[in-house]
Amino acid sequence: MSVIILGIETSCDETAAAVVVDGVQIKSNIIASQVAVHAKFGGVVPEVAARKHLELINQVIIAALTKAGLTYQDINAVAVTCGPGLVGALLVGVAAAKALAYALPSVALIGVNHLEGHIYANFLERPDLDFPLLCLVVSGGHTDLVLITHHGSYQLLGGTLDDAAGEAFDKVARALGLGYPGGPLISRLARQGNAQSIPLPRAYLAADSLDFSFSGLKSAVLNYLNQAKQKNIAVNTADVVASFQQAVVDVLVDKTLLAAKKHHVKTVLLAGGVAANELLRQQLRQVGKDAGLMITYPPPIFCTDNAAMIACCGYYKYLRSEFAPLTLNAVPRLSLGKG
Repeated sequence: MSVIILGIETSCDETAAAVVVDGVQIKSNIIASQVAVHAKFGGVVPEVAARKHLELINQVIIAALTKAGLTYQDINAVAVTCGPGLVGALLVGVAAAKALAYALPSVALIGVNHLEGHIYANFLERPDLDFPLLCLVVSGGHTDLVLITHHGSYQLLGGTLDDAAGEAFDKVARALGLGYPGGPLISRLARQGNAQSIPLPRAYLAADSLDFSFSGLKSAVLNYLNQAKQKNIAVNTADVVASFQQAVVDVLVDKTLLAAKKHHVKTVLLAGGVAANELLRQQLRQVGKDAGLMITYPPPIFCTDNAAMIACCGYYKYLRSEFAPLTLNAVPRLSLGKG
């Protein structure tokens, strides 16, 4: 008998709902983006995001069920992101999921860690992935290397000590006046630039460290721009972003390869919004091929925040009977492996 999961995602600025059957069959995947709302502020405004979620959540859930051709009575469980994320935004999704679970006694409630959801975006198309797995989760708020020995088992090998990669992309884009979100804008403009034109630092930290630090790189770009302004030197923006992007990708790829070697892993996953970056995909794929690694990543639509990945993760939790009580709450700093 099939297991039908309704997924809900409201951790940041996308109000999303999806219906996924048996962890792989995506019946619907509805995403209401707030990018246009927050673009004028240069980043996400938490209170505004929460209010928009309140306006959209019911509409998005109904749209997901309607597109799937199903009713509330057809679903087996509702899986919802309960953290990490913006607390006000998270609370909207959690409240909606709890209301459904309370009103429908036959529907189980499942709490999903947002990072876990990103990891499981890879399982939407590749449920046959063999463990152990190494996943590079790279987004606006996170840059983590995670060892996965079996479903639901995670070991954090390294993480960001300051700015996450996606956060650095956004800050550099803002400094250059490119707009928000910075990642896609930088990626497109970088195609026109010379990635070797501006020497920028790579923070590798200790020789065997699997942690990340992009604050120094971001500061180096800002210093370059300030010095050019003071000296009245014209800046080639395409060269700046190409050099910056290359510095980020070099560190991400090198540390991922180091982690794979140290932990004897042959399959590497990419996940998170920055996983859609073309250069990161290309460079990791090439390095992986040379090292005998299998590299896999989701289509771009499943790299950014969506509810299909939450429903997919919820399916595997459902199989393990990992259900949440109606006291489930939003945890903005939720650690991976909890929720």
